[in-house]
Amino acid sequence: MWSNLPFDLLANIFSYFPPESLARAKAACRNWHAAAEAAATLAVRRRHPPWFVALPAGVSSCYAYNPIGNNWHLLSLDCNIKPISTICGLILSKLTATTSLQLSVCNPFTGQFRNLPALKMARTNPAVGTVAGSSSNSSFQIYVAGGMSDAATSGGAAYQPTVETYDSISDRWTVVGAMPAAFAVRLTVWTPRESVHSNGTLYWMTSARAYSVVGFEIPTGRWKELRVPMAERLDFAALVPRNGRLAAVGGVCGGGDASVWELGEGDAWCLVETVPCELGKRLLGEKRNWASVKCAAIDGAVCLYRDLGSGIIIWREIFGEGKWEWDWIEGCCSIKGIQIRNIPINGFFIRPNLARSAF
Repeated sequence: MWSNLPFDLLANIFSYFPPESLARAKAACRNWHAAAEAAATLAVRRRHPPWFVALPAGVSSCYAYNPIGNNWHLLSLDCNIKPISTICGLILSKLTATTSLQLSVCNPFTGQFRNLPALKMARTNPAVGTVAGSSSNSSFQIYVAGGMSDAATSGGAAYQPTVETYDSISDRWTVVGAMPAAFAVRLTVWTPRESVHSNGTLYWMTSARAYSVVGFEIPTGRWKELRVPMAERLDFAALVPRNGRLAAVGGVCGGGDASVWELGEGDAWCLVETVPCELGKRLLGEKRNWASVKCAAIDGAVCLYRDLGSGIIIWREIFGEGKWEWDWIEGCCSIKGIQIRNIPINGFFIRPNLARSAF
């Protein structure tokens, strides 16, 4: 029966397979391999739940959690990378061999890797933001703001008050304009890796003194600053996307609650959720200190974690029901019976893409 199905119908059926099953289908025969390749492109548009990918520092491998099978996998990478974010099923990273920013993309599920072209202006430690384009061709843009120049006319490095953008379709960088010098300094010195794109604006969290948010309006080139709720009292804070809008997650000093706020009309924050107390205790242990917690997010899921083995708090959307639920994911302590030591990680959500990318 299966051998008699039309190719396009077989590909459409395969597009509903989770990544593990799709990989097995590709190994069955030539016809199924071709159909699975076509299905991988269709599957990008399906609502398969995202995987959590944990990248240890200085190691050419990563750990991936499969939410469907409720298990962990070890994936090999071809080189050591410093991850920045994920975009269109790819990990955007900084090469560790250079001081100035040199970006690369890789697909941890297919092993594809590519260095992006060099920036127009050499920069060290700028803020990096990403914007996903059309889902039909997996296009994207990267924005780089601020950073330190390699050398100034005075003989030393200087802050770079400009913005440039990379377009994946044209495969080139373009300088798009200037930025306020004060924001260039703050984005260079006080900005962690994550950014969130919402309604035409790129946002970064800065931790100078109390937490605050810096925003770049892409259509107009204007910059703005937003306060963070309870900024002076937070042990940690991070920006996350939620239902197409900007949200912030933060944990209060001294063992207080962790909460989620959403940015509404007039740039006003509204409390939308609080992390369940029992899950917070499970993640933090007796110390109840949020300072060691990190955050990863994608549309439809937000998680809080500390390291590879301690477990993960996840808040995710129930597809088709318009509701969100809290849950717990066990950390990666073993894979196929082999014990895994607990190590620091940077975590990201990614929707697995088994299609061979054009890059």
